[in-house]
Amino acid sequence: MESISGFQIANTIIPNKVVLAPMAGVTDFTFRLLCREMGAGLTYMEMISAKAILHDSKKTFALMETSSGEHPISLQLFGSDADIISRAAAMIDNQTYDFLDINMGCPAPKIVNNGEGAALMKDPRLVGQIIKKTVMATKKPVTVKLRAGFAAEEINAVEIAQIAEQSGAAAIAIHGRSRDQFYSGHADWDIIAAVKESVSIPVIGNGDVVNGKTAAAMLTHTGCDAVMVGRAARGNPWVFREISGYLQGKEGVTNTNTLTSSVNTHPNTIETTATKITVNDIAAMIRRHYEEMEKRKGEYTSLREMRKHIAWYIVGVPRAAALRRQAVCIDSKAKLEEFLEQLIT
Repeated sequence: MESISGFQIANTIIPNKVVLAPMAGVTDFTFRLLCREMGAGLTYMEMISAKAILHDSKKTFALMETSSGEHPISLQLFGSDADIISRAAAMIDNQTYDFLDINMGCPAPKIVNNGEGAALMKDPRLVGQIIKKTVMATKKPVTVKLRAGFAAEEINAVEIAQIAEQSGAAAIAIHGRSRDQFYSGHADWDIIAAVKESVSIPVIGNGDVVNGKTAAAMLTHTGCDAVMVGRAARGNPWVFREISGYLQGKEGVTNTNTLTSSVNTHPNTIETTATKITVNDIAAMIRRHYEEMEKRKGEYTSLREMRKHIAWYIVGVPRAAALRRQAVCIDSKAKLEEFLEQLIT
């Protein structure tokens, strides 16, 4: 059994080995707050455009909101121009985040087609330039998030990881899928192990960690310093408590309904025996999620953003299909309360 004791990036100690992945449109202030309360040791913000920072976008700066209790936290930039990324890093150096992460793993076509995200892995020379210039421009430790490679026949994560370390990166997170896999198939934990073996800086493993047993299995299989949880956390902030509990040798608590469709995505996965979260627990979390979001984004925006979160929260619950149809029509607090009443009855 792996220990839950933490790890360290530069001079910052992460209290445990469980990390919330950056997810566009998901890991905003409110969702990070819930995941932190449930046991995430390190959280990542949504990825932020370096160009938008230079253009002084108010919407972009709003994404950087943090609280005093949210540390450690990582701010992730995306871009493809070393000068633009480094200038953006200098502009936000006084913001209250702990690490500056450079996105080299996003598979989304609109990002990749601009030469950003996972497309950077096709140009190792540019990777080195971006990291070196950014390290020189900021006092924050610079980290990098990678994929296994751009395509199945172009697996070069070890090369990119070594360049990142040589260029001054303080840590690496690696998703064990190539860009052309997106999120299909199985994550290759062997490439994560190879990256860990090839560098001396901390490595965070990402891909197919959905509960305590898969987290422990990845730590054992790869030797990585921590595990990163992405899609398995959507609608399931309890997953961090379950993983933390499992790694401490305790029976954790998770929303096993949420994990039903993904729990067997990796050959090392073993079914969890953790206590189920009840529909009352889910309803209470949805209400809390909305109330915290409303404080920052207002009623109109929050109700509409909550629709996707609700769809994730209710995966696997009785009458989920009918409840989803009801959820997409929520446009008032009254309708939200009516939905929650339907959920628990």
